[in-house]
Amino acid sequence: MIRSNSWKTICTVFVICSAMASAAFAQTFNTLASFDGVNGSNPFYGSLVQGRNGNYYGTTKLGGMGSCYFGNGCGAIFEVTPGGTLEGLYSFCSHNNCASGDIPLSGLLLASDGDAYGTAWYGGSSGFPCFQGCGTIYKVAKGTVSTLYNFCAQLDCADGAAPYAALIEGSDGNFYGTTSVYGPFSGGSVFRITPAGQLTTLYSFCQQSGCTDGEYPNAGVVQGSDGNLYGTTYYGGANGWGTAFKVTPKGTLTVLHSFAGTPTEGGYPSAGLVQGADGAFYGTALHGGANTCFEGCGTVFKVTSSGVFKTLHTFGGADGSLPGAGLIQATDANFYGTTTGGGNDNAGTVFRISPTGTLETLYSFCAQTNCTDGATPWGALLQATNGTFYGTTYGGGNSSCQDCGTVFSLNIGLGPFIALDRAVGKVGQVVGILGQGFTGTTNVSLNGIPANFKVISGTYINATIPTGATTGYVTATTPTGTLTSNVPLRVIQ
Repeated sequence: MIRSNSWKTICTVFVICSAMASAAFAQTFNTLASFDGVNGSNPFYGSLVQGRNGNYYGTTKLGGMGSCYFGNGCGAIFEVTPGGTLEGLYSFCSHNNCASGDIPLSGLLLASDGDAYGTAWYGGSSGFPCFQGCGTIYKVAKGTVSTLYNFCAQLDCADGAAPYAALIEGSDGNFYGTTSVYGPFSGGSVFRITPAGQLTTLYSFCQQSGCTDGEYPNAGVVQGSDGNLYGTTYYGGANGWGTAFKVTPKGTLTVLHSFAGTPTEGGYPSAGLVQGADGAFYGTALHGGANTCFEGCGTVFKVTSSGVFKTLHTFGGADGSLPGAGLIQATDANFYGTTTGGGNDNAGTVFRISPTGTLETLYSFCAQTNCTDGATPWGALLQATNGTFYGTTYGGGNSSCQDCGTVFSLNIGLGPFIALDRAVGKVGQVVGILGQGFTGTTNVSLNGIPANFKVISGTYINATIPTGATTGYVTATTPTGTLTSNVPLRVIQ
């Protein structure tokens, strides 16, 4: 069971930050903790999320106290402090025949209602036609994990199955996500689910001949400033190498781009999209591009809401290869990500890329003996409100559990900022602001318009999106200065 006092202080964080960057700084990489199997093992697609108490939370694909899959465990939810104290909070499949699911491939959504939500790839009460269950959506409330939805509950798995990706919270207060398989056309789906557990399938993939609309979305979706959902499919499209798509809240899908693979561009995008400050969407493709790797080393790309596509960078191996995770836009306006391979020791990298495509490798994993610094990062990075980047590796580490993975930090000298619990919102909605030094705050504004606010603690503020507000930057005036978000809060009219 999860200890309830560990979860009372969790809040949702969407990384929206100040544009302040420090002067030249010697970057510092630290391995904060190594998984030992009991507290989890092998964190996969999910990124870390920051809680209201300043600690970080995530999930592991395997490990924990549950007993399944040759004794490797069924996955866990964990907490890690900035100082590196790692604790397993919940083990999947430790009781009730995996009713809450097992093998969570992605991380958590810390929602604005104060609870946490996640997806599990397997498990749940709907068994056939999936091996050991078709997956679940689970909820963590007051320290208790419960099943919000069992996939394949509808006839012939019309609701889809086996969700890979994490959920997002939409501006309407509902949650959105994808299933990787099944649905009426067996290509996976995009869905909406209410906090009460009512699921609606918005779109089922592979409706078109040859699956030109895409199939098998491994990644989740992001809500754009226009209110539509944007994402990728791993396969399908006009060339079979996957797609980037847009789907409206009513379920109308538009293929923005069909990837062409090698040697011209990327293919098989495993990660989702992020909307940059310029309004365009940025992402990575696991394969495609240069032929120096099997089926290509992967790419970084940009696509607009109207489908204008550009490859920004093609990996060649030495600079990294096979980027499995999505990008984040940090406080310096650059994008940051990881690759699962390549680099100095072919164990993956952390990289920075400008919006115009200039890439720099910041760290190559397996630089330490026996890869005690970690290897093969599959998850995206988190930039915490202290300005430092945090992430996980699938393998490596220094514990009795060999190759169980690590939690790491990378400080490149970016300054502190504020983060919001909503990336998109409407007038009148309450937005949570996370940061530091909030006691004595005198003003919170959105795009220059003052907002009503309440200081909850030194690290948390509640603010209401004011009447007349439009998409723009959020500022909080504290006793020590003004913190400003470099990514605007998108206000849906």
